[in-house]
Amino acid sequence: MLKRVVVTGMAGISPIGNNWQDISNNLKNQSTGIRKIHDWDKYHGLNTRLGAPANFTKPDYYSRKQVRSMGRVALMSTFVTELALNNAGLLHDDYLKSGQMGIAYGSSSGSPDAIADFGNMLLNHTTDGLNATSYIRMMSHTTPVNIGLFFGINGRVYTTSSACTSSSQGIGYAYEAIKFGQQKMMIAGGAEELSASQAAVFDTLFATSICNETPEKSPRPFDVNRDGLVIGEGAGTLILEEREHALERGAKIYAEIVGFGTNSDGLHVTRPDSKTMETAMRLALQDANLHASDIGYISAHGTATDHGDIAESHATKAVFGNKTPISSLKSFTGHTLGACGALEAWVAIEMMNENWFHATANLESIDPACAMLDYIFGKVRKINCQYVMSNNFAFGGINTSLIFKK
Repeated sequence: MLKRVVVTGMAGISPIGNNWQDISNNLKNQSTGIRKIHDWDKYHGLNTRLGAPANFTKPDYYSRKQVRSMGRVALMSTFVTELALNNAGLLHDDYLKSGQMGIAYGSSSGSPDAIADFGNMLLNHTTDGLNATSYIRMMSHTTPVNIGLFFGINGRVYTTSSACTSSSQGIGYAYEAIKFGQQKMMIAGGAEELSASQAAVFDTLFATSICNETPEKSPRPFDVNRDGLVIGEGAGTLILEEREHALERGAKIYAEIVGFGTNSDGLHVTRPDSKTMETAMRLALQDANLHASDIGYISAHGTATDHGDIAESHATKAVFGNKTPISSLKSFTGHTLGACGALEAWVAIEMMNENWFHATANLESIDPACAMLDYIFGKVRKINCQYVMSNNFAFGGINTSLIFKK
């Protein structure tokens, strides 16, 4: 018998706040977290100077022993998971070590400074800077492993290191693990730390914004004057739980996950494909046994890149026509890569429960090459709906679509 899966805990760290009150205020006031990163001036050949840093420092009560294997990305993941477990009323629960709670979590990579230490070895033929924890901080599964160690989680672990779909895949695979009876609870999400190396990935593709003197005006998803994406950082964790178990313990339920679709383009490593994006959305609708008309709001991937916005908008129109409201959180936070799926899901659920949805910041004139959708721009919109969809599309042609029910 298939299990119903609900969200009983949520938390995030983002460039526009680390709690829902701050984030909602910034969304309503059109206040973005984009900044000029003056430290990046030292990188010859890097065109962009724009980034979206999060306000995060290591908690004082985390001991040196507890954090010695953690870089910034693992620290953010662990702290935000602590907040989410506390939000779910599970922080000190015996269930964490019962084998019935698992983890599905990821990031594009480990901490860049640890990667640099190994690069130093290869370039300069010396192991200076390397130590016993260098690899743990560098490895692509540093976030789920450190979360598991910190909280003593001993259920199954999925490492979802798939760039922009790292955390949305994590949520989707966690949902399936519970749905098919493999685990009772799952920690799901992802994280990324801000680094010039992450910006350079897109800079070499001429896909970054270079509005370096006017950071408040970028990025501009779906706008005719957009000039590229901005890299951000953060972390997001959702606690997923079998519905019957959540009800038995009297947990607060924020939403139910009812649909998940994922696939791959199989065509090009960096150029998105509209048809397979469309298929991922249809797979989520099929999984949820819903019609497109049931969805009241779409959280777009919306990176503000040329090809990405065009492909996504046409895929969305093919499924939904032009009647479903849509907006992009990345216009506020920048592209938080491994964190974006979890942060966008969290924000979409909170807004659904409060019956309003944010506009896309900086969207003034819709690019005629993009499909004509019901873009939310200018100010928030009051919408009372039962279902929202959250979409993400990653390098490598990996596509995800999640559907949440109020």
